[in-house]
Amino acid sequence: MRKAQRRLWITLAAGVVLVGAAGLAMTAMRDAMVFFYSPAMVAENPPQPGQRVRVGGLVLDGSVERPSRGGANFIITDGGGEIRISYDGSLPDLFREGQGIVAEGVFDPEGRFTADTVLAKHDENYMPPEVAAALRESGMWHEEEGDHEGYGGPNGYRPAETEQPS
Repeated sequence: MRKAQRRLWITLAAGVVLVGAAGLAMTAMRDAMVFFYSPAMVAENPPQPGQRVRVGGLVLDGSVERPSRGGANFIITDGGGEIRISYDGSLPDLFREGQGIVAEGVFDPEGRFTADTVLAKHDENYMPPEVAAALRESGMWHEEEGDHEGYGGPNGYRPAETEQPS
């Protein structure tokens, strides 16, 4: 075998190995990818049952139920739709009605969302970017005030104001 032929076979073998590695990496990334949906997006085009997704919005006032078995059932909204969420774990300390949250889990064939993770914003100036974008699109986010007024205007959720030391 001449040097040129040997070099060609080595190059081809390396190319096959690289294509195989890229294929495995793409498969692993596809399985780890989780898409974000707002309640309005779910109302328009629901994800496939069993597909792992993130949903986010504001916890609807008066919607939180805490069953005796633990966990919580609640509804989130973005003004364009609502999603009923069932969660069996321990809720974050910052979870409350009117709060911006992101939940990760799956929809069942009947359209109910079962979350295995619930995340709440950590202070009154932060909201997950996906949730903030969905709220801006629905008109529930008021940029000029630095925070949202909630859903429903002045009687909606407002974060607690903190006193400044004098």
